[in-house]
Amino acid sequence: MAGGGGEELESARVARVLREEILHGDRAPGSRLIERDIAAALGVSRLPVREAIRKLGAEGIVVSRPRSWATVRIFTERDIEELGEVRDALEGFLFVLAARRHDEPGLARLRAVIEAERAAALRGDHAGAQDAAAEFHLAVTRLANNSAFDEIVSGTLTRLRWVFGQHDDLGGMVDEHEALYEAIAARDEALVRERITDHLRRGRVQAMRRLQALPVER
Repeated sequence: MAGGGGEELESARVARVLREEILHGDRAPGSRLIERDIAAALGVSRLPVREAIRKLGAEGIVVSRPRSWATVRIFTERDIEELGEVRDALEGFLFVLAARRHDEPGLARLRAVIEAERAAALRGDHAGAQDAAAEFHLAVTRLANNSAFDEIVSGTLTRLRWVFGQHDDLGGMVDEHEALYEAIAARDEALVRERITDHLRRGRVQAMRRLQALPVER
């Protein structure tokens, strides 16, 4: 039993490291994930690496092929459009629920996330701003107070973080989150709908714009 728990812990660590490398651009789209090399670099056996790659495949950022190398997923315009459709339906309603149901402690947590995002943007920390942007959307999900939505958002979080990684205008992203915060705090559902619609549309445009510029290793 102890060995099984150790393997689970190691696979989680390997998945975390690989996930951050992929989302922060250290591993290019299309690049190979070679088990023996990753295992040697992280000081683990190949089994937790294999489990980690399988997990990242389920999260949508790794592609595994039978009798071939696993590779970092190459996102396409169709992928961005489909994810955008999901976000329009899901987050459009989530943000309205957050405006309707939030409490003061939840708003304080959301404010803290925005401040962390702004600080990262001001120092030019793209990875830090990207992570804080994802945390902003998670915090809004918690304000909506719906456990089913929590599970759905958790299942798409990694791909959501990939979208945030396509933003060049870090300060603009923070400003949009600030505007959404103000609408949520005011419980202005109509304004929340307007602002989240614009926010998601701009995000989709930025992701499309960056797509062709991303390095792809073949």
